[in-house]
Amino acid sequence: MVLDVLTYPNKKLYENSKIVEKFDDDLHKFLDDMYDTMIAKKGIGLAAIQVGKAIRVLVINLANKDGVQDKSDLLEIINPEILEKDGEIIWEEGCLSVPNFYDEVKRSKNIKIRYQNRFGEFIELEASDLLSVCIQHEMDHLNGHLFIERLGYKQRKNFTKEYQKKQKLK
Repeated sequence: MVLDVLTYPNKKLYENSKIVEKFDDDLHKFLDDMYDTMIAKKGIGLAAIQVGKAIRVLVINLANKDGVQDKSDLLEIINPEILEKDGEIIWEEGCLSVPNFYDEVKRSKNIKIRYQNRFGEFIELEASDLLSVCIQHEMDHLNGHLFIERLGYKQRKNFTKEYQKKQKLK
C-alpha cells in the first residue's frame, strides 16, 4: 500500500524516532508499505517518520548498474547506529519530504553501521559514496533532521526563497 509522505514544513518531520522492539507481522507489513511508497514516489530511500511513524526504520533501494531498482537489493535498516566514519564527500541530495529541491551536502564518504533486519537479527554493513550518503540522509530523519538543515547560509537562503515562491504558486 502506498502511504502519504509528509512534506516540509510538517512538524512531525522534526520528531525523534523511537527504537523498534517488536519484530512482528505489523512491522513486516509496514516495511512492505514503505518499499511500495518509496518506489511509487520515485525515491531511493525513505524513513518511517516521513510517512508519519516515529520509529527507527528506513528503507533504501539504489538502482543497479542497469539503472533498475531491483527489490533483491532492498535494504531494510532498523535501529541503525554508525560505528565508524571517515572521509568526506559532497553529493547533490533531494528528499521526498522536500519535493523538487536539490542541493549539495557534505557527508562522510565511508561509514560502517550496525542495524537489525526485519527479523531482529543484527547486521554490520560498510557503505561508501551514494549508499553512505543515503544512509546518513535517512538516519538524519530518524533524529528529526532534514537535509536542508545541513545547507550553508547562502544555500539555505536560496531554499527559503524557492520554497516561498512555490507556496505563492499554489
